[in-house]
Amino acid sequence: MQYEKIEVGKRKKIALVAHDGRKKDLLEWASYNEETLRQHVLFATGTTGAIISRELGLDIKSFRSGPLGGDMQIGARIVEGDIDFLVFFWDPLQPQPHDPDVKALLRIAVLRNIPTACNRATADFMISSPLMSGEYERLVVDYGSRIKRPS
Repeated sequence: MQYEKIEVGKRKKIALVAHDGRKKDLLEWASYNEETLRQHVLFATGTTGAIISRELGLDIKSFRSGPLGGDMQIGARIVEGDIDFLVFFWDPLQPQPHDPDVKALLRIAVLRNIPTACNRATADFMISSPLMSGEYERLVVDYGSRIKRPS
């Protein structure tokens, strides 16, 4: 299997996303980890970014709201290598009108080997990892090399 090596610097590029029923949870998590988050570059979907920025004063590059394309914008930034880390508190009990976008975002995060936290416990483990403060070499499977092309 072939891999692409992606260099991840000390300053991580972190995307923050939360469904409506989980925004309070993400805000509480971000508040608890505020000093650590200040050391990194933050991105978020529209409403989530506005709430965290307003409440904590964190500098966040916000995209559109998730249902209006924000999930896809973050997915595109992952593909381009502009996001290293995804914290996505999604609501497993509430159907989402943009569920295909949610699944596409999670799929691209897995394909690009992006550390992804979908709940507070995982986010706690990830942000407290010694890997958060240092450089890291992320390996991404070169799926293109696995595709058989017609001769």
